[in-house]
Amino acid sequence: MSQDVTTISVEIAGEEITFETGKLAKQAGGAVVVKQGDTVVLNTATVGNLRDVDFLPLTVDVEERMYAAGKIPGSFFKREGRSGEKATLTARMIDRPIRPLFPKGWHYETQLVALTLSVDQVHPYDILAMNGASAALMLSEVPFPTPVGAVRIGKVEGNFVVNPREEDLEGASDLDLIVAGTEDAILMVEAGANIIPEAEILDALDIAHGAIKKLCAAQRELAEKAGKPKMEVEAPGVDEGLFGEIKDAFGQKVDEATSVVDKLERQDATKAVEAEVLAQFAPDEDDSARRAEVARAFAKLEKATVRERIAVRKLRPDGRSEREIRKIDVEAGVLPRAHGSGLFTRGQTQVLSVAALGTLKEEMRLDTLGLQTQKFYWHHYNFPPFSVGEAGFMRGPKRRDIGHGALAERALVAVVPTTEEFPYTIRVVSETLESNGSSSMASVCGSTLSLMDAGVPIKAPVAGIAMGLIKEGDDYVVLTDIAGVEDHLGDMDFKVAGTEEGITALQMDIKITGVTFEILRDALEQAREARLEILGKMTDVISAPRESLSSYAPRILQVKIDPDKIGLLIGKGGETIRGLQDEFESQIDVDDDGNVRVYSANGELGEALADRIRSMTKEVEIGDAFTGKVVKTTTFGAFVELAKGTDGLLHISNVSPGQRVATVEEVLNKGDEISVRVVEVDRERGRIGLRLAEDPEVEGKTAEELATVGSGGGGGNGGGPRRERGPRRDGDRGDRGGDRERGSGRPRRRSNRDPDRD
Repeated sequence: MSQDVTTISVEIAGEEITFETGKLAKQAGGAVVVKQGDTVVLNTATVGNLRDVDFLPLTVDVEERMYAAGKIPGSFFKREGRSGEKATLTARMIDRPIRPLFPKGWHYETQLVALTLSVDQVHPYDILAMNGASAALMLSEVPFPTPVGAVRIGKVEGNFVVNPREEDLEGASDLDLIVAGTEDAILMVEAGANIIPEAEILDALDIAHGAIKKLCAAQRELAEKAGKPKMEVEAPGVDEGLFGEIKDAFGQKVDEATSVVDKLERQDATKAVEAEVLAQFAPDEDDSARRAEVARAFAKLEKATVRERIAVRKLRPDGRSEREIRKIDVEAGVLPRAHGSGLFTRGQTQVLSVAALGTLKEEMRLDTLGLQTQKFYWHHYNFPPFSVGEAGFMRGPKRRDIGHGALAERALVAVVPTTEEFPYTIRVVSETLESNGSSSMASVCGSTLSLMDAGVPIKAPVAGIAMGLIKEGDDYVVLTDIAGVEDHLGDMDFKVAGTEEGITALQMDIKITGVTFEILRDALEQAREARLEILGKMTDVISAPRESLSSYAPRILQVKIDPDKIGLLIGKGGETIRGLQDEFESQIDVDDDGNVRVYSANGELGEALADRIRSMTKEVEIGDAFTGKVVKTTTFGAFVELAKGTDGLLHISNVSPGQRVATVEEVLNKGDEISVRVVEVDRERGRIGLRLAEDPEVEGKTAEELATVGSGGGGGNGGGPRRERGPRRDGDRGDRGGDRERGSGRPRRRSNRDPDRD
């Protein structure tokens, strides 16, 4: 190995994580390979051109390569295309804690790339990519101030586990908590939980921060040994003299404009004041430098005014108190043809959520590097431009839309039934119709409404709320149900979703370093109070899942049969199962364990088909009643088809109760449909004895009483199971253990014969 290669290792929860630089991608501004087990991720940070913009031109790309897990892509072109959901969510988790730390005034194009080189499907690559992105920035010329570490906390068998294995995350863990932060503070939290109390979340955050400190120390050591000199950047300042003049002249107007309750009216009022400020202090529209200077001073005044009013005077822009939730309206079943729908409105945020149910064949197939290959429940989130009063392009979901959809999905996974409990594929779509703060949490509430309206037996309703923070010095205020301006100008965006019992999803982004565990504890408790209030309003409208599905939803029924009877259900060459599907206008799926699923657009036909399958495949017992066709008449009785492949014998002495007949054909003929009861079952001899259902000797009797009645005919050969032999032909019924029809040209069996038949 080259002497230029630098390697730093750190042990986290008994597993070694290695940072290596100097071997791969040496032309990148900063490049580091992060390894844990056989999972390897290459991270790069590269600086491009200086942009004349007033924002940070940062892009983060996570590239999944299927060769990393020894796979070939499943697409038509057999190569990787647009990033999947996992890669997109990982890119967002890299971006969110890192973006606020870039120095003010850094306007160089900056790109972070995480490339998966090897995945062992034991150690998830996302945590390595998050740590690698920070390490690459520390190695590069970007004046990035401090390393950012990231860990995952799971809860397996009641114990917290740092960086749990992927197989535990797929089933055994009740918590999937990803935490990113510096040596001094937590910056980002992303979590899905199986209804976990707030106190346990705080304990998990504390454990996570301890491991984050070790990862930050390793990155700092790597940068000291192999890092590049940092570029200089001058933060754009605000002329304090100019700021004072604008404040004296327009401070009152800014206060009044930012106090307007309606979002769009407040924006218009604030823009009008800004236009006055520019006209007075930068009248020359061609002097872009002066106008930019005045705009910065005005932005500072607007931010300071709103923050001071909230933190000191305890006055929010829309007049609410710090714990007050905006007016909530809840509706369920708002769309006539949808399987389930809910409309959730909170202030000026409105989300329409719609649930669609499908068969298990309509599951989402996943072509990723992870262990999960399919999903039967998922949530999509849309944010059209009209929701914020804008005109814009609609070109499919953006990263933010994908992230918000995943958050709402994570919030409900813990309460959605398994496919064994509810054999449907479930898709929920949330359409943001209006937005002024936390449409993602509104989509959680709307999705709960739509699922309950659809009749999905969720374990408990779930609601979500977004919390905010304004901190000025030692004073701070935690805000319940933040609006857009409070999110934009505040110090924290803290989204919490859960049931009455605990948390199911959590997302937090912090813009400052002074957020203590005491503040987080206050925010979680305040969020719990708000969540319970919202749940109360939701359950006032719909308190539990509807007892029946929409008439437009497919009917999916489950029947469990003996695996040995699968062949009987399918029939020769699939003839039987196809015939049933055609007769009942339904679809049938059967697996190797004997689980049969019936899919039908018509509930009555589906139930009838399920009953037919049960009767076909059940073991015949004394007392069972059947309506079947006469499939053969003989000198000693009539064979009646009880189920596909199973016949019983109605002895000639019983074809007409109370009368003696010379031949069966005097009463019954082949093709007649009759109702019978089973009075004898001899499995060793393959014999099933029948009596007519209306026979006074059997009518109303219990199975125990029927066992003493007898089928008549002494020891004659009865009906029993028969193999499926394809279409019937007259004179050819297959081997039933009885005589063939005379004249068929086939030998007759004479063992166990009924003496009466001659």
